[in-house]
Amino acid sequence: MFAVQYHRYGGSEVLAVEEVEEPHAGPGRVRIAVRATGVTPADWYLRSGMLQDFVSLDLPHVPGMDAAGIVDEVGEGVTGTAVGDAVFGLVPFVDQGGAAAEYAVLEAWAPKPRSWSFGEAGGAAGNIDTATRVLEALDAVEGMTLLIEGAAGGVGTITAQLARARGLTVIGTASESNHGFLKALGVVPVTYGPGLADRLAALAPHGVDVVLDAAGKGSLAELVAIVGDAHRVVTIADFDAARHGVRFSRSEAGESPGWAGLPLAADLADQGRLTVPLHAAFPLKDTAAAHDASAIGHARGKIIITVP
Repeated sequence: MFAVQYHRYGGSEVLAVEEVEEPHAGPGRVRIAVRATGVTPADWYLRSGMLQDFVSLDLPHVPGMDAAGIVDEVGEGVTGTAVGDAVFGLVPFVDQGGAAAEYAVLEAWAPKPRSWSFGEAGGAAGNIDTATRVLEALDAVEGMTLLIEGAAGGVGTITAQLARARGLTVIGTASESNHGFLKALGVVPVTYGPGLADRLAALAPHGVDVVLDAAGKGSLAELVAIVGDAHRVVTIADFDAARHGVRFSRSEAGESPGWAGLPLAADLADQGRLTVPLHAAFPLKDTAAAHDASAIGHARGKIIITVP
């Protein structure tokens, strides 16, 4: 099959479409013919070598952590899923490679919502996994107010919608050009940057209960001050988290409590309560451009790669 892979760490120029051996579905897994896969900051963090101290990759490596497509192999022990089913889910990217390829193996999946295109579904699972994991880590429950730093991006938009489905009020930081976009998702928008605490005082007179930092722009000290407790802040993007006493959340290989959120998210999608805003779509041959677009950091929604 054809897949994108890199043989060494570096910039997007190390990515190339090459012919590689097809993966196959082992026990408890399925293989799909990929229709689309998402791009996340973790993809280019890994490719650049920034995460070598946290994640050990066997090179060459195929990027892409989530995907949607049609099941064409079912592993031993799998029930409730058959060849021909349309699904979306997460790949075992550390031990078997990623989803920027014609075929990919999924270790966690759910039926593709009827209301989503393959492109929307292809970019959804990773963000659902992250959002579910973060909301659980924050003990986010009905009646709370959640602040999302960097709410207009892929993780921010999904977290906001899942939080609202739990009964939370969501306030999200974004540039003014994205305020209308956030309002359409049911998020109360606020401009990011210095003076955030003062602006929040008018929007949340009873205070903010919990915070997700999805931006990684060095605002953790201010975010901790806003809620008054570092334990009530989780970041997925700031590697300086420990210095502020803040938890850095990342999905561990082979285990993720966020997986349980996939079927729930699919149900919400078919109820019209969860959308996947798409920022841009790139063909497989332009995966390097997709990584560059993600690294710029101004995406409104999800960047995806489509596979013929």
